Amino acid sequence: MQELAEAGVATVYEAAGRRGLIDLDLEPLLPGTRVGGPARIALCGQDDNRAVHEAMARLRPGEVLVLTMPEPRPVALFGDLLATQAKRRGAAGVLVDASVRDAADLREMGLPVWTRWRRVRGATKNVRGSVDAPVELGGTTVAPGDVVLLDDDGAAAVPADRIQATVEAVRERIAKEDGLRERWRSGELSYDAYGLRAEDETAGRVRT
Repeated sequence: MQELAEAGVATVYEAAGRRGLIDLDLEPLLPGTRVGGPARIALCGQDDNRAVHEAMARLRPGEVLVLTMPEPRPVALFGDLLATQAKRRGAAGVLVDASVRDAADLREMGLPVWTRWRRVRGATKNVRGSVDAPVELGGTTVAPGDVVLLDDDGAAAVPADRIQATVEAVRERIAKEDGLRERWRSGELSYDAYGLRAEDETAGRVRT
């Protein structure tokens, strides 16, 4: 999982055949951070964060805490008190498909958090919700144990049964990109290497 995290969201997404993108506008509170780990999911009741408290009791070191609710809205599911618990429990990071608050405190804590919004509007604690149930985030289903990756480019998920295959695909893609990078540094152009110039000249759109 660390290898996938270090490769980054874009590389993993491409290597996986452009599958697994969590297509949400997410703000990293600690830009420049890359994390990855098994998903620990809290599907909260609407505008309620009781399930987050239950998820804390199940959270294990290295996991990514995934917080969402039926209709994502700018309601704060996560703040500094819950973040204190998450850090103590060893969370690798937190994805909040809602709002966080106490953003400055979260940054000072050093806990990597990605969120859709920053709002102080508080959540209730009246609905138990579900912990470790599959959820859909940004067009991708995330199930317990799937690897969630987060960095400045956004988020992606790798199904638990595809982790090793994805690692191998990522290694191949990185080797290929390293080779291309050296070719571009030597002065070769992708326009020529990919045959795009030849196609355009044949179509009569480029004159040389």
